[in-house]
Amino acid sequence: MKLPFRKEKELYSSLYQILGFYPKDIRFYKQALLHKSSSVKSEQGKWINNERLEFLGDAILDAIVGDIVFRRFDGKKEGFLTNARSKIVQRETLNKVAIEIGLHKLIKYSVHSNNSHNSNMCGNAFEALIGAIYLDRGYDCCMQFMQRRILDKYISVDSIAYKEVNFKSKLIEWTQKNKVGISFELLEQGSESDGTPIFSSQVFLQGIQCGIGKGYSKKESQQTAAKETLEMLKKTGFTHKILNARSLSPVTEKAEPEQSTQTSTETALTDSATEAVHSSEAEVSITVSEPDTSMKKGNRKLSKKEIIEAAERAAFEA
Repeated sequence: MKLPFRKEKELYSSLYQILGFYPKDIRFYKQALLHKSSSVKSEQGKWINNERLEFLGDAILDAIVGDIVFRRFDGKKEGFLTNARSKIVQRETLNKVAIEIGLHKLIKYSVHSNNSHNSNMCGNAFEALIGAIYLDRGYDCCMQFMQRRILDKYISVDSIAYKEVNFKSKLIEWTQKNKVGISFELLEQGSESDGTPIFSSQVFLQGIQCGIGKGYSKKESQQTAAKETLEMLKKTGFTHKILNARSLSPVTEKAEPEQSTQTSTETALTDSATEAVHSSEAEVSITVSEPDTSMKKGNRKLSKKEIIEAAERAAFEA
């Protein structure tokens, strides 16, 4: 293919190494590699960056990966297929793929925005690249690119489909199994110089400070904090510290008032019986007027044993 512009030869060559074909319309790919921190104005006065292509690529990628896992895992239920797809298209996976294929070297961003540390930038650019391929070559080309250039080389669909990546769910499952209290607290919420939001969260087990995680969403920061906490729990000493703290948990403290209430009730019942006995003993006689009583004694003086039995019945009925 004869390159139209000599100054773009390097970009064409780099894209060919990634895609396996030369772009027809280089404009789509330039936009896909343009981070919002380096946005440029069009002739119509609109800011141009890769966010719109990222939106389009995200939808195309979901459809392609959904098609692939549907055909790959015949007979699997919807829940498994949904989880398998989400694991493949999640930011962590796309970030790694973008770096492995060298896409990160072509992204244009402002050095003042500190976006070199943005864990989403490479994955977002990859989605924008899928959007560019779709506009330039169509859906079938996107499918071939994903199958031949990505999945066959960089992603094992079978292994990633069964891989545990939801660290928060895994940690919650551990706490439920071991009856450990857990909470996620948002430590800080801010934004970078370009306005990108950033969050910091921490895990607490039985009130003990555990892993801290940062991310560009609250969910991402919690996942990172949960992952760090799971790494901490691999240390026997730390696990024992958490498990030993259960003796001071609110659950144990809540059990004490129930025991105290039961004791108080029993004490009150005993006191009522004793008071009834003393009250009965002080009387000279008791008139039994209930028609259904088995003691047809009329008005007569009862024995001490009968007085006690009557008092106990009265206390029980009260």
